[in-house]
This record gives sequence, structure tokens and C-alpha cells, in this order.
Amino acid sequence: MLTPEPRTGESRPRVALIAGPTASGKSALAVALAKAAGGVVINADASQVYADLSILSARPTVEEMGDVPHRLFGHIDGAEACTAARWAGEAKAEIEAAHEAGRLPVLVGGTGLYIRTLLDGIAPVPDIDPAVRAQVRAMPVAEAHAALTREDPEAAAHLAPADTTRVARALEVVRSTGRTLKSWQAHKAGGIGDRIALAPLILLPPRAWLMERCDRRFGQMIERGAAAEVAGLLARGLDPALPVMRAIGVPEIAEALKANSEWDSCLAKARTATRQYAKRQYTWFAHQPPDQWPREYRAIDDKIISELVIKFQS
Repeated sequence: MLTPEPRTGESRPRVALIAGPTASGKSALAVALAKAAGGVVINADASQVYADLSILSARPTVEEMGDVPHRLFGHIDGAEACTAARWAGEAKAEIEAAHEAGRLPVLVGGTGLYIRTLLDGIAPVPDIDPAVRAQVRAMPVAEAHAALTREDPEAAAHLAPADTTRVARALEVVRSTGRTLKSWQAHKAGGIGDRIALAPLILLPPRAWLMERCDRRFGQMIERGAAAEVAGLLARGLDPALPVMRAIGVPEIAEALKANSEWDSCLAKARTATRQYAKRQYTWFAHQPPDQWPREYRAIDDKIISELVIKFQS
């Protein structure tokens, strides 16, 4: 459970958080708030950390960043896999640096796991036995879920049978440590939620508006050179299992480039994948953060951004 924001009238350093699904208007609001409050924008999006994914991650351009300092954007090589624990450690350092400089840290992103890890901490799960991990990751997801049903039935009941990543994680933990992932997660440590005055806002604009923006933005990504970005990744010969190679749009465009045909079909798949991703994020942010975290349900425009900035500063 994400830590609720503390009540007003206390002395803890303030941190703003703007979260929500992709294409919901988070970046524009974050920049506007940082400009008004003398802040620093800190990325909390798992794809935007990678240097290789400038276009397909919708990383803010230099023009969009303006003169506002931005941190943790494009700072990791695609050959590496950034974990939530690593990001949280880097985010803590950037938040502390911002506070020391008298600036407001403005966290912005749509990766719930990153935000939850930063605020609530992380379970001290020991390193997984490489042999166990290799065995589990090689299993078809249906087989892995069936095994999880036997070895950790509670986890299996709460996970979608086709959720390859989470099913594998739960199974490898119970097999490697002899304890369920839930039992480890009951003892999280390292979160900063109780040490800061969090000012959160969740953007949940109308779904039809969001889906239209997803489609339009993907078209703009293609125009800006998304295919060349994917071609560059393919030329590096990176492991297909790396996060950068599984980012939304990368597998679909890679398929089109390799086949050298069916371009329209692959782009349609990419648009569908983007919409499905946005829907999953929307559902997560609608239900997982604390009820007292403010939600903004209107479609974001310049007028609403100005209004929200004023609210943040009050």
C-alpha cells in the first residue's frame, strides 16, 4: 500500500508527485509546477530512464524541458536493466539534492512500482539462485502459473495466468528462498514516505480523450524517427529480454523492420499495445494509491494546468 501524504502543519520537506497513465499530460504539468515553484523535475517512468528510448518513451524534448532542471531522464544505457530499487536509490539522492539547493522536487511518471518502492521501501528478498531463475524463466507462463498454484496458491489466485513477469517472480522467490513473496513484502524497508510531506496528484482524464492522445502521439513518434530508434537498438544486438527491448512499441516496430513488410499491421499492433498499456496504468492509478490522494478527472489543457499549479502552491 502506498504511504498516504502527511497532514498539513508539519515540518517535513515537501515533495510533489504527478502520476497517471501515459499521455495524460503529466510532463507539461510537472514543468509548469517546477517553473512556478523553483523546482526540479525527477523522472519516475521506467522507460524514460533509458538513453536509447528518447522517442518511444515520450521523453520530454529539450524545448519541452525549457530551463527547468530534469533528473533521471535517459541516464541509463539500454544494455542495463534498471530495477525499482536502483531507481528509488537514485531518486532519493536527487530529492535530497533538490532540498539542499532549496528547490521543490517534482516527481513525475507512470510507473507505479517505482513510486511505491520509493515511498514504502522494498522487501529484503535475497538474491535469487541463478539456476532457479533460469529454470523458472524458461517455463511457459501456463506451466509456471500451474506450478505457482501448487507452491504459492495465494499469489497464483491474485495474478493473471498470462502475466509472465509477475508469475515468474513469485515462483522464483518461493523456490529460491522457501518463503512466499508476500511474506517478504510484509517487511519492507527504506521508504521515504514517512520522512517527507508528499503533495500528490493523480491524472485520470476521460478514457476516450486519453486513447485519442495515445494514437496521435504514436503517430508523432513515427514522424520523429521511432523506426530509426528501434533500428539502432537492433543494431546493438541487445538481449531481447532487456526492458529496453520490451518497451511499448519496440517489439512491434522491430517486427516490421525485420520482416521488411506488413508495416501498417505492425504499427496497428503498436498502437493497440500503447492503448492497452495506458488502460492498465489507468486502472492501477484509479485503485492502488490511497483514496485521499487527489485525482484530476478532466482533460488536461493550459487553463487546467494553470489552475492545478495554483492549487499545488497553496
